Amino acid sequence: MAVPPPWKAILIIAGAVIQAMGALGSTFRVVNECSETIWPAILGTPILDTTGFSLGNGESRAVVAPAGWSGRFWARTGCRFDASGMGSCATGDCGSGEMECRGAGASAATLAEFTLGSGSMDFYDVSLVDGYNLPVTVAPDGGSGQCGSTGCAEDLNLSCPSELKAEGGGACRSACGAFGTEEYCCQGAYGSPATCRPSAYAQLFKSACPKSYSYAYDDATSTFTCTAADYVITFCPSSSPR
Repeated sequence: MAVPPPWKAILIIAGAVIQAMGALGSTFRVVNECSETIWPAILGTPILDTTGFSLGNGESRAVVAPAGWSGRFWARTGCRFDASGMGSCATGDCGSGEMECRGAGASAATLAEFTLGSGSMDFYDVSLVDGYNLPVTVAPDGGSGQCGSTGCAEDLNLSCPSELKAEGGGACRSACGAFGTEEYCCQGAYGSPATCRPSAYAQLFKSACPKSYSYAYDDATSTFTCTAADYVITFCPSSSPR
């Protein structure tokens, strides 16, 4: 059997390493740079070892997800939990009645969304489609490919239209969440890229955070890719007005 030249052997080994790294999944480091305690939450498939926890100012926590995992991270604020972990939050509440969200989502919250590849590229974005409550950025750690950082570092609660304000101004609802019409929710007759166009509210969000999803079909400028990377999710990054 012919022995491949050294350069070809190196490429074969490198490809195998990249594939193996992708098959292992990714580690998410969740960082709290907010001045107050937050309670990050996770919704995804498969369900991870934790779906909700607390982070004080300056704290971080690593969460491991397997290859093929698809889901989202967000932060809850103003939470009150008793010694048994039961309670609720002022913004981003998932309605589970406890610190662990256990498969429940939230409205009016800034989302960091991921779909991890199995030996192939990951897809990720920061979404304002369901509303906003805190600034958040996503930065790949390692990996190959374009691997750009994304997020919304602006405090959109300061510019939130009065008709979208939620929780006393602590969060900003999406137009879909506030009004529930097919046009704002990109449903029914508006359920395609050709018929659903960004509303004035979506354009307001997009102007402040051009890399973030502002409405359902905002893919072109809002979806990022990377291969075999870990990710740092930072709430209230240092560049944020908060």
